[in-house]
Amino acid sequence: METKNYFQVLNAINVSDKAETKNGLAYLSWAWAWGEAKKLHPTANYKIYEREDGCIYWTDGNTAWVKTGVTVNDIEHIEYLPIMDIRNKSIKLADITSFEVNKAIQRSLTKAVARHGLGLYIYAGEDLPESESDEKPKEKGIAKIKKLMPTELASIEQLIEIEQLALDKLKILTYYNVENLQQVSKEQAAQILRARKK
Repeated sequence: METKNYFQVLNAINVSDKAETKNGLAYLSWAWAWGEAKKLHPTANYKIYEREDGCIYWTDGNTAWVKTGVTVNDIEHIEYLPIMDIRNKSIKLADITSFEVNKAIQRSLTKAVARHGLGLYIYAGEDLPESESDEKPKEKGIAKIKKLMPTELASIEQLIEIEQLALDKLKILTYYNVENLQQVSKEQAAQILRARKK
């Protein structure tokens, strides 16, 4: 039986109590995200990409962005992030300071960690148009996190028990609309086992 891959493990971590909201967008502290990734994957590392001239950001002559990469289990995910002001709007090149560059690098690293699974769900839909809702930004951010929070996946013990029952896997996969048993939630696995015992 296949065990959970590292993405599933990181993606199953509930980050909702660590997420903060600003201007209606949810985000994680870079220090917390990096700390959690390193706890589970001590060999994880990151890279801040530089141009040939040593500059740590790229520009189109009008605005600028940073490029970072995070490697976990020898898989690197790269993130590009605009250098933005407190309203999440790109800053004109002439107005960029080292403070904004540093902040963009830390946010970019956090998003690169999210591509490995940790807190990925809080970034879902961030590039969608702003809602016309009257909800306050903080309430919108918290509601979004709760809605997108991943369900806890079935435990190894539950999956083994289901396998041992020799149930019709195709029926289970079709019923729960999943590709394999490892995608079944803990609650769904409990339902399967309860139904079999009846």
